[in-house]
Amino acid sequence: MPSHRYRDAFARVDIPAADEATQRSWPANRLTAAPLWVPVDLRDGNQALAEPMDPERKRRFFELLVTMGYKEIEIGYPSASQTDYDFVRLIAETDLAPDDVTIVVFTPARRDLIERTVASIRGIRNEVVIHMYTATAPVWRDVVLGRDRTELAELILAGGEDVLRLAGDSPNVRFEFSPEVFNLTEPDYVLEVCDAMTALWDATPARPVILNLPATVEIATPNVYADQIEYMHRNLTRRDSVILSVHPHNDRGTGIACAELAVLAGAQRVEGCVFGNGERTGNVDIATLALNLHAQGVDPMIDFSDIDEIRRTVEYCNRIEIHPRHPYVGDLVHTAFSGTHQDAIKKGFAEHRERAAALGRDEREIDWRVPYLPIDPADLGRSYDAVIRVNSQSGKGGVAYLLETAYGIELPRRFQIEFARHVQRHTDAGGGEATASELWELFRTTYLDDIATGPRLKRYDSTDAGTDITLTVDGLTHTSEHPGVGPVEALTAALAEHGITIEVLSLHQSSIGSGTDTDALTLVEYRDGSGVVAWAAGSKRSVLAATLDAIIRAAQRPAEASY
Repeated sequence: MPSHRYRDAFARVDIPAADEATQRSWPANRLTAAPLWVPVDLRDGNQALAEPMDPERKRRFFELLVTMGYKEIEIGYPSASQTDYDFVRLIAETDLAPDDVTIVVFTPARRDLIERTVASIRGIRNEVVIHMYTATAPVWRDVVLGRDRTELAELILAGGEDVLRLAGDSPNVRFEFSPEVFNLTEPDYVLEVCDAMTALWDATPARPVILNLPATVEIATPNVYADQIEYMHRNLTRRDSVILSVHPHNDRGTGIACAELAVLAGAQRVEGCVFGNGERTGNVDIATLALNLHAQGVDPMIDFSDIDEIRRTVEYCNRIEIHPRHPYVGDLVHTAFSGTHQDAIKKGFAEHRERAAALGRDEREIDWRVPYLPIDPADLGRSYDAVIRVNSQSGKGGVAYLLETAYGIELPRRFQIEFARHVQRHTDAGGGEATASELWELFRTTYLDDIATGPRLKRYDSTDAGTDITLTVDGLTHTSEHPGVGPVEALTAALAEHGITIEVLSLHQSSIGSGTDTDALTLVEYRDGSGVVAWAAGSKRSVLAATLDAIIRAAQRPAEASY
């Protein structure tokens, strides 16, 4: 490992002196209230996606953020793409944004792009923040921008003047400035530029300016970032007229710690993404940050009471699955496979119930202190039977292991929960151990056996223009055309025409066996017309055919709630 090629943070940038008597107070502070959360999924997170969100996904993500209670949302980079521009116009021309939600738009310090940004927000009745950024660190100045300190300061102020000239008279518009790569910029220089911007924009307590100080690329331990934030907090000229904001990334894996220490050091606002999507290793995860506060008895001011629905929506919009060990939201975070952990959790639940009974209070009202579970899963909308199942977790893990090793079938965690109920009934009835072949037979009869009733897919024809679906329903054959969509969406639409609602929530592809001569297996997590979430399976020679087979089986069998 050629570690000699790299220099530490202290060799790359001046770090504010840690004079304990006058400057470093953040180690003694405590987190007692939530900062202002600003999700940037629709802009920063979207820029990090291999396939950026289409308008429908952007709208669905925005509606999720509003439902969760976020009051300031960065919605796009309107000068960067027509899709972002059009989404800002959608906000302006509809009632999609509630009156109490502040809209943030993002722009570099370049006149033509500022002009297009200001044009995009015309007519928005909400409070609006125009967020202007420029990289300020020495390497960026030298290598990327080709400007010295003075020249770059002039460029930034010129951009600020353009913003002021074009939007300064709008009473509902405020301004934000980000010295990008703040954490690698000389403290005296970034302070000079930020003070110049607050003076130019005439920051006042009634119309404060947001100064956003990003750890654009993490370079040091979190305490260094805290010292840098506290230096700005102490030395800004118009501190009472500034909302001090941070935007940590996660290159060193310490984005969460950087944000928490920055708030201790004086930051009032945190920009990040729900579950941490973003460039490289991600933006700071503002869901984890909020739930960290919740676990310390501090109201995060954001609603996570249905975290599985939040996860499904974020996965759909980003087209990225959440890791099963992701804090709070992962499928395995409340699961114990170890026997000693299971025993401790079981005893903890028993003590919790007994204590509630002794106090004469509801179990949801008393202090939570169950071992190995930092928070009550019910706070997040998860049930103990579906998520924890402390008496049978190892059993579910064993079922999944046997099917994978013997048949090559990979079962997602939430499907394991549903199938485990069938296994439990089977083993309770027969007693003894279930072999891999018995488990596969149970799987096949439960999910893949032919069903005599319900709709059937006769054929489908898919081209670039769309998909035609032929169904047999109640003995009658129907053909429908679905322009512009693929077979899966066309099939769900065709079923809906006959009153059968199948909303596909997630797809999991596997195979039965190994080698080239194997059948594809698709597991579909879906929601039916009554709102029940369940699973269905399909198996055919191709992945697409297996997926369509699974959707038809979902339409044929009554949904049995998974969770």
